[in-house]
Amino acid sequence: MSDKHAITTEARALFQLSLPLAGAQLAQMGTSVADAVMAGRYGSQDLAGVALAGAMMWPITLIVIGILQAVTPSVAQYHGARAYRDIGEVIRQGLYVAITGGIVAALLLSAVQPIFQWMQIDPGASDIAVSYLRATSWGIPALMAFYCLRFLADGMSYTRPAMIIIATALMLKIPLNYILIFGGFGMDAMGGSGCGVAQAIIMWFQFTMILLVVTRPRFNITAWWHQFSPPDAQRIGELLRVGVPIAGTLFAEVGMFSAVTLLLGRLGAETVASHNIAFNINGVAFMIPMALGMAATIRVGFRLGESDPRGARQSALLTVAGTVLVSSLSALAIFVFREEIVGLYTSDEAVATLGASLLMFVAFFLVMDAVQATALGALRGYKDTRVPMVMAIAAYWGAGLPVGWILGYGIGVPAQGAFGFWIGLTIAVTGAATLLCLRLWRVSARETI
Repeated sequence: MSDKHAITTEARALFQLSLPLAGAQLAQMGTSVADAVMAGRYGSQDLAGVALAGAMMWPITLIVIGILQAVTPSVAQYHGARAYRDIGEVIRQGLYVAITGGIVAALLLSAVQPIFQWMQIDPGASDIAVSYLRATSWGIPALMAFYCLRFLADGMSYTRPAMIIIATALMLKIPLNYILIFGGFGMDAMGGSGCGVAQAIIMWFQFTMILLVVTRPRFNITAWWHQFSPPDAQRIGELLRVGVPIAGTLFAEVGMFSAVTLLLGRLGAETVASHNIAFNINGVAFMIPMALGMAATIRVGFRLGESDPRGARQSALLTVAGTVLVSSLSALAIFVFREEIVGLYTSDEAVATLGASLLMFVAFFLVMDAVQATALGALRGYKDTRVPMVMAIAAYWGAGLPVGWILGYGIGVPAQGAFGFWIGLTIAVTGAATLLCLRLWRVSARETI
């Protein structure tokens, strides 16, 4: 097979995998967007409360989700090697991790009120955030089990079910949000707190649907639900060896975003609301590059399972090149239509003006964020996760957050508010993208020797 034909074939495979993954991620982000838009229409304080809840919830839940992401490259490599019994064992042990981690995360999220008080967050927004988190915590164990089973399907290159399930969940979430936020069918209006109740319901729905998918005949070869396995320290240890650094990387990045949101809480509800709008818009555009990174994990892992390191490197580098093109087009659209996009979120003039200004930072930030996510996804296919974690921590917490703190609050320099924090965020992802691309080049070259 010629190099040109091989590249075309690989590009087609990446596209077929990433399109449903992008759809799933966009639908998942749509849930956050629906919360932000609908809570924002109820009131700016409710929007701020939902943003604060998300800033607290996602770092905690992503620790468990990050660990579970080790399932995808493990399943992909076993799938490439046709070792289906090993796939079943990975999933059974993964479910132990998912359920245990989900229960711990739920308990932590139901007891966050003292943290908001310590940080002197606006009491009105804080109360809404606490109510949201207490309601959502009931669905967290189901969410973790959903992700474990979803990563099984993804690792076997069966990416469409997650898209269908999450898209369906989004269609259910919107009317649930409306009823619970604004009141209806005899129920009192709950404001932003209603988003949390709706989210818990949706989490259990998603778990039920994915369970129906992965017990179909297509997955019989894995025999994952036909057998029982007690907790296996060796298998769980392997998942943790790969997954804990993934969780650390996710926590470093998302934790930085959450820290920025919480620090902006001192600057008022309008600033938090504007930042949340910019963050949501970046998140929507980021879903396609993220999907390409997830596809790279699957393809790199599968190629390594087939003992084809040259093909694995081709998949990795092709994905990085593709994400640069896609994210650049998205960034241009955000910059040109920034005022119109912000207008979809809020009618508050002050919030809209600041939000549109922040989108100028988002346009450049997005490209660098996309590159680092794709390179990171490819490295996970190699199960190379520890060094990338160190790189992420250095970029996000060693450079980005300190710069944002100094510029945002004006420590020794004029205070830039939200602009200063977004300058710090941009520095962080640029550093991470550079370091991770260099790491990917080295690791992929080493595997081909």
